[in-house]
Amino acid sequence: MAEPQDENVDPQLFEQLKLDRPHTARVYDYFLGGKDNFAIDRQAAEHLLQAFPGSRATAVSNRMWMHRAAGYAAEQGITQFLDIGTGIPTQPNLHEVVQEITPSAHVVYADNDPIVLTHARALLTSRPEGRTAYLDADLTNPRTILESGEVNELIDFGEPVALSLVGVFHSLADDLRPYEILRQLVGPLAPGSMLIFSHATGDFAPEMWDRAVKGFKSDGGISAQVRSKEEVTRFFDGTELVEPGVVTPFRWHPDADTDRRVGRGEFTDIMCSLWVGVGRKP
Repeated sequence: MAEPQDENVDPQLFEQLKLDRPHTARVYDYFLGGKDNFAIDRQAAEHLLQAFPGSRATAVSNRMWMHRAAGYAAEQGITQFLDIGTGIPTQPNLHEVVQEITPSAHVVYADNDPIVLTHARALLTSRPEGRTAYLDADLTNPRTILESGEVNELIDFGEPVALSLVGVFHSLADDLRPYEILRQLVGPLAPGSMLIFSHATGDFAPEMWDRAVKGFKSDGGISAQVRSKEEVTRFFDGTELVEPGVVTPFRWHPDADTDRRVGRGEFTDIMCSLWVGVGRKP
């Protein structure tokens, strides 16, 4: 694949990867210090930083929390993971985290960004004891995910599954019926399954987030909707929240690195404007 320097990208590839507009996965990659982003994504990211200076801390804290939450699920004995809205591979990826704990774990990734598909091989580097798969699918059509060959080959719905939806649902406006989508995804899961979920919020800096969302939409027509703690907590309906409940990411089972960043003032409620949580299906 061509290096992500726009002037060197083949025009056909440019069209295939939809590089004429920013994509949340590539903007997120930019905030994490990745190299799989393009000028249009970097422009949108910088506009977002101007509106909300905590954007990079939000992305970093979200990723670090995902590692802890996925590790927690594996430590609780879950061996099957469905990660929707995977984004561009960034080490350690979810399967690397959970297979460090349970080498035989099965992980299915799903995303609909063409550039993620081009890097999917990085998501398929499973340990010999386990398995991984990548599915090109759209979150707004849960049935196609749940009924896919990749999911049904690797996941046994008669056993607990960890469903990972990290930083995805703030891309779904209310008219896409996000709560219904979540119910469709959680419904088939066996008792003991876990929902790993994070969502951007404007609770701590409403004016900045209002500017950020408007700017994101104007940059590329990207849908974005931040939600309050009450609205995010609704996504966990039908599950039992693991302590400490719905909190900002650096407050959920923090590790030493997280505590250091808090001590340096890098992670604060405003800078990490996310609500995160893990719910267990009874």
